Amino acid sequence: MNNCEIIYQMFLRTFTPEGTLNAAAKLLPHIKKCGFTIVYLCPVCCQDDDKRKEYWSERQKDSKLNNPKNPYRISDYYNVDPEYGTNEDLKVFISAAHKLGLKVILDLVYFHCGPKAVFLEEHKDFVKCDENGEIIYGEWHFPTLNFENPALREYLWQNMEYYVKDFNVDGYRCDVAYLCPTDFWEEGRKRIEKIKPDVFMLNEGENKDALKCAFDANYHYDYIHKTKAAFGGYGNANEIVEACKEMRKTIPEDKTLIRAIDTHDETQNYKYIHPEVHCGTDAVNADLVLAYMMDGIPFIFNGYEIADDNYHSIYANRFYGKNNSINWCKALTKDGIYRKKLIKKLSKIRKQNETLYKGKLEWIENDYPDKLLSFKRIYKEKSVFVCINTSKAKVKITFPKYQNTILSSKVRLNDNVITIGKYGYFAAEIFR
Repeated sequence: MNNCEIIYQMFLRTFTPEGTLNAAAKLLPHIKKCGFTIVYLCPVCCQDDDKRKEYWSERQKDSKLNNPKNPYRISDYYNVDPEYGTNEDLKVFISAAHKLGLKVILDLVYFHCGPKAVFLEEHKDFVKCDENGEIIYGEWHFPTLNFENPALREYLWQNMEYYVKDFNVDGYRCDVAYLCPTDFWEEGRKRIEKIKPDVFMLNEGENKDALKCAFDANYHYDYIHKTKAAFGGYGNANEIVEACKEMRKTIPEDKTLIRAIDTHDETQNYKYIHPEVHCGTDAVNADLVLAYMMDGIPFIFNGYEIADDNYHSIYANRFYGKNNSINWCKALTKDGIYRKKLIKKLSKIRKQNETLYKGKLEWIENDYPDKLLSFKRIYKEKSVFVCINTSKAKVKITFPKYQNTILSSKVRLNDNVITIGKYGYFAAEIFR
């Protein structure tokens, strides 16, 4: 695995109006053209349809959509939910992605299951129970899986092997992996590596111990929240810098982080407002530039490549809720056309410049620490200088002697001083 990967998070319920694997497969060429390399497919396994709301998460109830099916409350780990299609449809989807040179990773939800999980009748000991033998309903009011039971571990390890062997999946994003035992993930990785040595494992969490040998990359929630705040006008650039410095201290040198500005988790909040709305499209453009120029792996939630601004909820689908999928009409608007070109350009720059996917990050002080992000990416004898304005105000910075401009927007150069307009950015190769 190398940081040249660019992840596209696909949530089937919002990706197309149909919300199916077959409908999504038709748009895989679009994802390829945008320069993404990995499709992270949110859970497709059978969802528990228990209608008792005491076993729903608070966010599910707050959504007011009354959909009993939560993609993160699984009833059957070995079969695709009919809402999305069939097991064969998943195989066809992965095969179509591979033909385009795209990898596919699936979402594993192993910390908990649904109250009607198919294994509970014969294996109640697969979940935690109290002294009276009653199921313990843990976080989000779901049954918590019992990792102290070796049989449960074997059941899940075989599930990991199943999708690699029978579906040719390329790895996994592991839901709340930090709440599951690290040694469970370590053994799981060893097993699937025997089938496919180059699997990719993404930890939804910030678990430095699990990163050592079980996972290739961690989430970095502080980065997501701090960037959204800075570009949204209620935070500042220096908070992003400090969050990144602190997180970098906790992870091994050979491991990495994802650089996301939004995920499906953010949309679970019924008060969710799309960043395209509360930050503005220009701000999101600059935030995306940051994600591609930073150390780590760019991670883009579906729809951002066309400046989609529709309301999303993971509890909405073609049966519950209306008009909650990506507004693909945005692709034909001025903002959507510009965004798609920007994503394509950023993906191309990222892949062609090894300094951006291999180089270390070095922050540079400037006169506007609350507004301006400035840093260098350094690899061997090459360096890339980047500065991004997170605000609406004009800022200035003195820049090093440079060889070649890589990317520029809302920038005026005067001798060795750059004036950057609102949400502007500049990146250039510089002399060491």
